[in-house]
Amino acid sequence: MPGAVIVHHHTRYKTYPGEVTGFVFFCCLIASVGGCIFGYDIGLTAGLTSTESFLAMFFPVIFEQQQERVITNQYCKFDSQVLTLFGSSLFLSAMVAGVFASPMARAFGRKWTLFVAAVAYLIGAVLGAISFNFIVLVTGRLLLGVGVGLCIHASPLYISEMAPAQQRGMLNILFQLMITVGILSASLTTYWTSKITGGWGWRVGLAFGTVPAAVIALGSLAIPDTPISLIVRGEGEAARATLAKIRGVDDVRAEFEDLTTASEESKAVAHPWRELFFGGKYKPQLTFAVLIPFFQQLTGINVIMFYAPVLFKTVGFRQDASLVSSVITGLVNVFSTFVATMTADKVGRRALFLQGGTQMIISQASTHFIKHLILVGTFIGLQFGLSGTGSMSEQYAMCIVLFVCVYVAGFAWSWGPMGWLIPSEVYPLAVRSAAQSVTVAVNMFFTAFISQIFLTLLCHLRFGLFYFFGGWVLLMTIFIATLLPETKCVPIEEMAHVWRKHWFWRKFIIDSGERGGAEMRKRIALEMS
Repeated sequence: MPGAVIVHHHTRYKTYPGEVTGFVFFCCLIASVGGCIFGYDIGLTAGLTSTESFLAMFFPVIFEQQQERVITNQYCKFDSQVLTLFGSSLFLSAMVAGVFASPMARAFGRKWTLFVAAVAYLIGAVLGAISFNFIVLVTGRLLLGVGVGLCIHASPLYISEMAPAQQRGMLNILFQLMITVGILSASLTTYWTSKITGGWGWRVGLAFGTVPAAVIALGSLAIPDTPISLIVRGEGEAARATLAKIRGVDDVRAEFEDLTTASEESKAVAHPWRELFFGGKYKPQLTFAVLIPFFQQLTGINVIMFYAPVLFKTVGFRQDASLVSSVITGLVNVFSTFVATMTADKVGRRALFLQGGTQMIISQASTHFIKHLILVGTFIGLQFGLSGTGSMSEQYAMCIVLFVCVYVAGFAWSWGPMGWLIPSEVYPLAVRSAAQSVTVAVNMFFTAFISQIFLTLLCHLRFGLFYFFGGWVLLMTIFIATLLPETKCVPIEEMAHVWRKHWFWRKFIIDSGERGGAEMRKRIALEMS
């Protein structure tokens, strides 16, 4: 039986028989834990950079400055390039690993890429827990970065390739949900380990990173590779059996044939990196491969989550209170991500992008993102001024927490999940691994760059730093409103047709001179008739 046809925004796309089976959900859940190790490290590092015993051992100058109150400017009390290099080192390592993940995933599949990532992260977590000097600590952190880079390359691709088109958004957002779970788990762990006497509690937090890594390592042995990855590697029968199992039906001929056709077309591209950057026909996909992760980091979310305890200590919270505030924002992050999970395949990707800043999903994302970033900056500015030498009352500090939570909620159902979902579903098979490597590399580079300069920017721009991020959110919202086509419920094999229908991108696709252009134009004419 051929694939059925559904009507979607006046365009007909194939949909195949099958539904979200328990097995495919299990497979996607295992892959999504890759997001957990990323989030756990973000949250854990946030706690470590405000833990006195950790700072005393590895960053004694910063610790002594805090103890002696040498720095009176509240904006500059944590400004240390060495401290931020510790945070940035993981992301730089992940950026390099993300590039090498492309040939690895293409040659060995998504499944084994996840396994190698888990092993690297597990070793890194052990080294971090037993570290006795800065060299061992950074070595462990670099291995954590290798695990993160491989995971965030393979996990979204694995989920998108396994999921039915009608539920791809929901299942892919499990990855972002796991990032938020990881951040929250790290905040709770840091709060709990801070109560351990003797100053070694931070080692327990680092050791706990082995738990999600072990889940991925063992889980990857129990799940199959994606059908399209198996087909590309010449394992056609295994791909057909896997496809039947994950769709829950016996007749998968239509989808299998389409995947086989896509595989044959991809094999014609001998050099995917050259084709992606210089071939000319993937300009829309390359644009989003670069700008989506670039914009995602310029929302300022990672620096908020990464340095939440530091930020809250800066505005006057005590050690325990700053960690509790981080737990609160972590909870908001987790529960708000459920909004995207439940609505991505109903209201669409564009709607969540544009309406991400409002709890009622009514007004545009820019309204609330910018409003709350500016309110955060304004409240801090009113208390500390330009000199940074003031103090903040408990009431004002609670207002900061409130507006940060509203900001985090807006991100958690828009740029958070959509920033991973859109890149993973818009790439054609021929350049999918290479393009995902670009997305990971750009994301990690700007995560490292912004985390490296955040404390320095806070010291020099003061409360104006939050206006800086607010301006970027306005720009990226305009970009989404004008240039992002809707991709919900569109099979990955049909995604090129979305770009051909877009008012701006169609001229790059149709005029690209790609093979089969005449056939595609004939198809468009038939659909419009």
